[in-house]
Amino acid sequence: MLEPLDARIVAELARNGRCSFTELAERVGLSVSAAHQRVRRLEQRGVIRGYAARLDGPQVGLPLTALISLTPIDPAAPDDYAHLLAELPEVEDCYSVAGVESYIVKVRVASPAALEALLATLRSSVNVTTRTTVVLSTPFEGRTVAPDPSAPQSL
Repeated sequence: MLEPLDARIVAELARNGRCSFTELAERVGLSVSAAHQRVRRLEQRGVIRGYAARLDGPQVGLPLTALISLTPIDPAAPDDYAHLLAELPEVEDCYSVAGVESYIVKVRVASPAALEALLATLRSSVNVTTRTTVVLSTPFEGRTVAPDPSAPQSL
């Protein structure tokens, strides 16, 4: 569990991961060096796992987004799906889930033909059945859920 000051730091960085240490320090009421030390500690603890640019799929040539549910053909087979899925550049997110499916992946591809080819690859190399949902629009995505610094902290 995060202490309140660290929760405020994480919330600020979730809103703007590119803010300077000076700006962050001002927002949370610390010196620049203290803010820097706390951020480094949060990174070392794995609370902050990294920083990344969010890309616009259509502008980078990947206008089609789909969610694909994966069900193993042989439930007794070893579960090495995450490793196999990590090798596919089209897979943006991978979730192990409870229910009929074992995994749900979010993919971005250039066209329906590219999606069809990816599905064929998944079915053969990962040895799963698939159920696909094509995304029509994206009102928002990539929100980082940060702790509410004013919420009571549970143990």
